[in-house]
Amino acid sequence: MIELSPELVTIIMLGGVLVLVLTGFPLAYVVGIIALVVGFFVWQEQVMQMMYLRAQKIMLNYTLLAVPLFVFMGTMLERSGIIERLYDTLYLWLGGFRGGLAVVTVIVGTIMAATVGIITASVTLLTLVALPSMIKRGYSKSFASGAVTAGGCLGILIPPSIMIVLYGPMAELSVGKLFFGAFVPGFILSGLYITYIVTRAFAQPHIAPPVPVEERAVPFLKKTTMLLVSLVPPGILIMSVLGVIFMGIAAPTEAAGIGAFSATMLAIAYRRFTWGILKECATMTLRLSGFILLVGSMSFAFTGVFLGAGGGEVVTDVILATPGGRWGAFAAIMFICFLLGMFIDWIGIIFIMVPIITPIGEILGFDPIWFAIMICVNLQTSFMTPPFAMAIYICRGAADPSLDVRVADIIRGVIPFVILILVAIVLLVIWPNLILWLPSMMIR
Repeated sequence: MIELSPELVTIIMLGGVLVLVLTGFPLAYVVGIIALVVGFFVWQEQVMQMMYLRAQKIMLNYTLLAVPLFVFMGTMLERSGIIERLYDTLYLWLGGFRGGLAVVTVIVGTIMAATVGIITASVTLLTLVALPSMIKRGYSKSFASGAVTAGGCLGILIPPSIMIVLYGPMAELSVGKLFFGAFVPGFILSGLYITYIVTRAFAQPHIAPPVPVEERAVPFLKKTTMLLVSLVPPGILIMSVLGVIFMGIAAPTEAAGIGAFSATMLAIAYRRFTWGILKECATMTLRLSGFILLVGSMSFAFTGVFLGAGGGEVVTDVILATPGGRWGAFAAIMFICFLLGMFIDWIGIIFIMVPIITPIGEILGFDPIWFAIMICVNLQTSFMTPPFAMAIYICRGAADPSLDVRVADIIRGVIPFVILILVAIVLLVIWPNLILWLPSMMIR
């Protein structure tokens, strides 16, 4: 039997994941096969039992029950028509400004993030609702598609976020505290996006012209009433989920159940609920949740083999040896996660990397909630950095062919937003209480 050193295990397992993912094989199969092969050389037949126990442990994690509930909530809300009404209302208020429609897109994306939490739904809905509105009124294709993609990606950071629901169990941290630690960073990103849009629209007026007066000629009282009415449903949903968590009334899993029920009631109230929609939402929930849990179970088994074979110690030693002390090591971790986001789905990064890097963060003396949210903010870039860049391809796939929006247009449009994410990371390093303040205020 060939003996594998911890260093060789590290090279084979991490390098193997990158190489095989680039060939197009699904991530779950890649990490499962690599774990099985390497584990067999380390433990022989016992690797099967170890992988089974690891997969069983993650599948039985109670917190992860929130995943299908939040997915169902998001898909039901997407079909309720609430977001379209909100966009139409804000369109009347802000459309008269240069870049106003792009600002509306980011604002709607921010509100969607606090209610939907699924990037596929957020980017798709904004692409269908906002992108045609902007391009048909003279907006630059890259500018408009960048706002749509970046605004839709906020849904994976601002709670209720599926990413944070998965991160908590992997790092053995409170999902509730992570939720509220992500709020301010999410709003900072939203604010940076809006600032960029407004600044560039004034510097280059031709890329984001205002909406003609005749298209938004609605009485002030009517606009105000429409705004208040359109904000009530999202407010109800936010309070029914995040309010009960913040007040200590319910844990995230129970709050997810409340959210799924509330989203269904809202769809009924808006007369958008049908048995066909219920079937679509249930099917989407089954497919997406099954995908997440399959990747999670295989990745958790992968990390079990990796850590058991000594790979964790090798990675720890390499990162701690980085020049620059604790901040040099932190920069190395962030750079690794940034690079992985270009090639691997964020779900795989969460399940594979978090168990490895969380102990390193503790050794470096960083607050675990702060460290976790910094990783989550970093992973925002993974949706907009090719070649993987899931949000870019969702936007391209959902865009009306008549708009002639190409992948190159979207990539040009998202580059400034990726830079703004890096700016936000610097701000959060300088002022860590931007993350830690809200979790410290939670009622236990």
